[in-house]
Amino acid sequence: MQQEIELAQLKKITDIIQKRFDFDFGNYAMSSFKRRIQRVIEIYKYASIDALIDRLNDADHKFFQEFLSEITVNVTEMFRDPTFWRELKESIIPNLLLNDREINIWHAGCSSGEEVFSMAILLTEMNLLGKAKIVASDVDNAILAKAREGKYPIKNMEVNQKNYERYEGSFLLQKYYKEEAGKAIMDKELVKNVEWREHNLVSGGSFAKFDLILCRNVMIYFNQQLQNTVLKTFHESLHKYCYLAVGSKESLIWCEIANKFVVVNNEEKIYKKVKD
Repeated sequence: MQQEIELAQLKKITDIIQKRFDFDFGNYAMSSFKRRIQRVIEIYKYASIDALIDRLNDADHKFFQEFLSEITVNVTEMFRDPTFWRELKESIIPNLLLNDREINIWHAGCSSGEEVFSMAILLTEMNLLGKAKIVASDVDNAILAKAREGKYPIKNMEVNQKNYERYEGSFLLQKYYKEEAGKAIMDKELVKNVEWREHNLVSGGSFAKFDLILCRNVMIYFNQQLQNTVLKTFHESLHKYCYLAVGSKESLIWCEIANKFVVVNNEEKIYKKVKD
């Protein structure tokens, strides 16, 4: 029978992580954090939550990176929500071209990189890959290494291909990868203008100005205070009249800087910065 995890035990874990690894989980949504901790206990077959607490107390950086990979959510697909990608292709990117400058894009919380490759394919098919610069960031170094590698289980490509068809891509997705030992090896040319960057949304702050920021299905794991902090970072990181895209269950309407954005597409959760 699963031992019920108490709030005090979760607090103990966040305190240890903050003190030993300078990583703040204090403002993560606790219900989600609790589910992830339960998963770690099951994966590592710890007898109890106290056993995990003991392990974290004397953990090295390598174990913490493994722990971080389990705690942060890394489930994604290429061209997930195909209508969103169509909106980028038909409306958002053409509007950015009117600025007559290189398009700077930030994938914040890029996970294993499927979204980054989707963007690179979209730009390739619009003949814009050479006119765009992409920063892809994540807090988890291990998952960032996977993204940089661009190798995905071939079994995942079926759903990716279906998404790509619904997005109305120009070719077959197979044009962009080769199959090798059960893996789809993505074409490295797609990501030659990508800077892969370790960045913590909780504490990392703004580091450049962008025309388009994508942070989809990341903030649902943060409480309101942390969402506010992150959204302020995004506001600061955007050029005026440029765009922020969040996940389908996320919104800017309630946040402290809501009046500095207008809704461009409510269905696809795309917003435009209108005030500094």
